[in-house]
Amino acid sequence: MGSVVVFAPSPGLTVTVEDVDGRPDIHLHAGGQGVWQARMLTGLGASVTMCAVFSGETGSVIRHLIEDEGVEVIPVEGQGSSGAYIHDRRAGERELVAENPGEKLTRHDLDELYGQTLKAGMEAGTVILSGAVREDAVPSDVYRRLAADLGTAGCRVITDLTGDRLTAALAGGVSVAKIADDELTDSGRAASDEPEAIIEAMHALHEEGAGTVIVTRAHLPSLMLHEDELSEIRVPEMQSVDTHGAGDSLTAGVAATLADGGTMHQAVVLGTAAGALNVTRHGLGTGEEGAIRNLTKLVTVSAYQAEEPAADQQASPEELARKVWKQ
Repeated sequence: MGSVVVFAPSPGLTVTVEDVDGRPDIHLHAGGQGVWQARMLTGLGASVTMCAVFSGETGSVIRHLIEDEGVEVIPVEGQGSSGAYIHDRRAGERELVAENPGEKLTRHDLDELYGQTLKAGMEAGTVILSGAVREDAVPSDVYRRLAADLGTAGCRVITDLTGDRLTAALAGGVSVAKIADDELTDSGRAASDEPEAIIEAMHALHEEGAGTVIVTRAHLPSLMLHEDELSEIRVPEMQSVDTHGAGDSLTAGVAATLADGGTMHQAVVLGTAAGALNVTRHGLGTGEEGAIRNLTKLVTVSAYQAEEPAADQQASPEELARKVWKQ
């Protein structure tokens, strides 16, 4: 596998309490979008470097946990403390006990983090821009500048962002933009979760600066717009334990494949298999590489076919009027 840099501005510490034979079982892990992506990348055999800010006692623990997973860390020592949360899962669902989103990054932190990411990205050739737990931790324009500068340096830039961060990264230009359908609707980029609205939003993302657009749709087939061709990606639905981290696993699989010289078709197949396996596990961004590669045999990519309306389904007068107006 090739080399991938993960821009993870502010990873956090996760403390999860589970029940084992009536006794509390406490787990400590590094968490956050970039961490889950790096974890899956490492599991798939990629060489992973993470550029992040670590602050205070919490940050020190997070850094060591990430390094213990085989990820090379390029740290920036920040002020205050890094974020953390405690989840209680003894009843089966995640119950938030306490949460600290961490500190807003200072200008000096951002300058150092920016330079380290640019340097590492130019050496690796593939960079994932991931979000921060705290919305205002990093100014959105940092994503625009990073995407633009990395692209100018010949890097492949992959994003899994929403809101202003996504808009900014697109303005800088990205190779691949992955997003979930509910994120499109929640942000107003798609009028609804109907296929036509999602596809329209995908074309808009492409026009804004994404070379390839991948949209996940929970239990429905994912959609991909690549080189003006629209495809749907199917995989058998697995028995879900926890859906958190599935999208990040997909992004990691895509990045790992492209970094290793694979095609976009191969990338989305591996990514889909990684995301599908991740939902069967409690650990976020985890999955045994052999099982993931076996699961790729069940992933299919085909040209998108719009669903035909039922024969007895009649259009409303409003729908007929819209059709006539468009003609």
